Amino acid sequence: MKLNDKKELRGKTSEELAKLLKESYNTLAQLTLDNVQNKLKNTRSMTNTRKEIAVMKTLLNEKAKTEEGEKSV
Repeated sequence: MKLNDKKELRGKTSEELAKLLKESYNTLAQLTLDNVQNKLKNTRSMTNTRKEIAVMKTLLNEKAKTEEGEKSV
């Protein structure tokens, strides 16, 4: 994932990130299925998708903690 992609993700709302995360999980499931059936030619795409999921989950957690901090103040 490129730096610009990460910056773009930071600008999204929690709802948009959750939607993208769900789509990424679906993509990963399809890639895994294709890999098992020997249809997948680029196995690196599975690794990239996992990393994108990790970035999105991290951003969601950061946003949740920020919102929690704003509520307590």
